[in-house]
Amino acid sequence: MKKRITRRVVEALRPGETVWDDRVIGFGVRRQKRGVSYIVKARLKGRQKLLTIGRHASPWTPDTARREAQQLLAQVARGIDPVERKRQQRAKRSLDKLWEVFVQEHVSKLKPRTQRDYSDRYRRLISPTLGRQPLADITREDVIALHRKLQHIPRTANFCLAILSKLMNWAETKGLRPQNSNPVRGIRKYPENHRERFLTAEELQRLGHALDAELREHGDIYAVAAIRLLILTGARLGEITTLRWEYIDLERGLLLLPDSKTGKKAIVLNAAARKVLEELPRLNGNPHVICGHKEGQPLVNLHKPWGRIRKRAGLEDVRIHDLRHTFASLAARKGGSLPRIGALLGHTQPDADHPALCAPHRR
Repeated sequence: MKKRITRRVVEALRPGETVWDDRVIGFGVRRQKRGVSYIVKARLKGRQKLLTIGRHASPWTPDTARREAQQLLAQVARGIDPVERKRQQRAKRSLDKLWEVFVQEHVSKLKPRTQRDYSDRYRRLISPTLGRQPLADITREDVIALHRKLQHIPRTANFCLAILSKLMNWAETKGLRPQNSNPVRGIRKYPENHRERFLTAEELQRLGHALDAELREHGDIYAVAAIRLLILTGARLGEITTLRWEYIDLERGLLLLPDSKTGKKAIVLNAAARKVLEELPRLNGNPHVICGHKEGQPLVNLHKPWGRIRKRAGLEDVRIHDLRHTFASLAARKGGSLPRIGALLGHTQPDADHPALCAPHRR
């Protein structure tokens, strides 16, 4: 159907209907499930192409879309492929500009913690070195130079490689770089020292005394409870800090986590962990077990109180994640199977009912 494309015609379009303009040949508008789009039909190098101008009202109108159609048809008449030209223009945009699109289309679909990690590493480490370069101009040598610059922090350097690799693969799918041109491919990662630190019985006792002192001096019952639960359950930090009361079944002694790093997971609570939870106060209006300082929110930063506690206990080389390693070590000493503990960490009863660790909470 051909007629003058006006706002009234556009708004009257039925689903699946296409109208072609009777003045600019090849200019059309159609309604699909995703909305109304302006289009151009043109023949380039003997092949007919259908080009999309954009959605109606975001920001295109019949008049602005018609003028854009005339410009696209003029390019085609001169032998220029508008799609290829647009792709080349986008590829000339800086890495920083394309990062914004990548975040919207890919990073935003990842878990919140992963989103934060991606954004932090890009902002602090990748952008200052490569952010202003055109995406299409970034070479293998550029990436190697960035990787070498971060060699003093090998794990972070390797993570930056992974981020760049995903970004480049995404760019290829969008036609912003040639296929198989990922400049990260083949770059050897640095060896990572996976340090594992286990607390001894004597260190656990010192830690228990430091937790008691933290309660007396700072009264932060939720930070102390979080640390005790990390030792007594083998759970990850994020699993404890985001834990909600609705996930806890004290009657059966279970933590039923709907979305852990490895998916849906259940953790069996030993007697000491149950005691910590039973004595922990619940705050009205806050669904979280480990409450933060903002109303209704969980505790978001355990590192500051942990810094005070480990210093008092003389354990300044111990990371929060080492508490998880300690749980696994205790479970293994109880005769558990190491492969099973690794796969089902949180399902084994550890020898962790030291009185200092399961001491009652008090302000």
